[in-house]
Amino acid sequence: MKASLPFKYITAVKNGKHYVVFDYKDKAGKRKRKWVKTDLQEKCSKKLLNAKVSEIVEEFTVNFGNENGKCSSIPMAQQPIKEFFDMWISAIKPDIARTTCQTYRRISSRLSEYLNEEYPDITLSDVDHNILQRYLNSLLKSGLKNVSVKQYYLALHSAFSYAVKMELIEKHPMDKLTVPRAERHESSFYNKDELSVLLAAFEGDVIEIVVHIAAYYGLRRCEILGLRWDAIDFQNKTLTIQRKVVEVTDENGKNKLYVETRLKTNSTRRTMPLIPHIEEMLIAKRKSDDYFRKSFGKSYNTEYDGFICRKPNGKLLKPNFVTNHFAYVIKTKGFRYLRFHDLRHSCASLLLANDVPMKAIQEWLGHSNFSITANLYSHLEYNAKIASAETIARVLGNVKSESETENTKAINDFCKGQSETNDPIL
Repeated sequence: MKASLPFKYITAVKNGKHYVVFDYKDKAGKRKRKWVKTDLQEKCSKKLLNAKVSEIVEEFTVNFGNENGKCSSIPMAQQPIKEFFDMWISAIKPDIARTTCQTYRRISSRLSEYLNEEYPDITLSDVDHNILQRYLNSLLKSGLKNVSVKQYYLALHSAFSYAVKMELIEKHPMDKLTVPRAERHESSFYNKDELSVLLAAFEGDVIEIVVHIAAYYGLRRCEILGLRWDAIDFQNKTLTIQRKVVEVTDENGKNKLYVETRLKTNSTRRTMPLIPHIEEMLIAKRKSDDYFRKSFGKSYNTEYDGFICRKPNGKLLKPNFVTNHFAYVIKTKGFRYLRFHDLRHSCASLLLANDVPMKAIQEWLGHSNFSITANLYSHLEYNAKIASAETIARVLGNVKSESETENTKAINDFCKGQSETNDPIL
């Protein structure tokens, strides 16, 4: 965005292709917006996109000058706040995950509703730190947890950072905010005996294999549902995480499934040893899939052929179904409360309890850096604390013993000398 230009522009994605969107005023002073296609696909290189955008902007500048003469553009900072959020999401959509985009859209929509109710006709330039502080405080007052409000803060901070970068506003309205402190979340987990009972309770259940893989590997829900048979190497005994399945609500409120090869981080893409128990379950699952395929005949759903975690009729297990069904079984069986994601934490806790190093657990879980693993599970590393306690007790215990021996000898020598000279000891 160039401040010296007689108009404003951004890049946006529509129907899988990049566009340059111009905002300007015509000769009559009426505000207009024009979409110019780049003919580039959404996943094109940034270098190619930047070159094409520069070319389009240069051409538009010439045409604009010829048609309008002197510029009389309206600042985009005066646009309704919702329009700004729509612009921001369109601009960043190609570079973020679908689930992140959905979260940003939900958060920005809720802020827009709040602002329109509390501050009618508010524009981007009107938003300041006082208004946003009141909004975050209202979320806390409504009962939203600190960690959730912190997500709102981070999403909105990203949005207004984009506004500053694009020179829509001069100052970031959130720089003076008091950041909600996210409380440390200590994850729930089952011990070995509880997990054994839990796994037995899911025998024959439609998500049985999903629960077992989560408990044994600590995989994320989306990673498990993204497993295909080509990720299992029965010959070399390996399992590879290379795709995920996410469920996103579209603008019409309908849930849609997406299979993505773009994972959370580079460390998420990993190859792991095939655990014998899981191997046996996979072999049995493949046989049952073949049986059901024949039984259902033409009514068998083939849309997700090749995926492991499917229902008997061939349909892929949906992420929300897995979460809700797991919670239902936990409740009906009377088990201690546990989220599906807590199976990941249970796996980590068992590894720690059996002296697996934290660094190895980081790689097993696919965390991008060591600090994430340490922050989540350092409070569970009790064996290491015992070893530390024994070590410090041994070292300082010896020091104390030697010190006491030397002090006692010095006092005895002093007392002996005083008795020989008949001097009183003060």
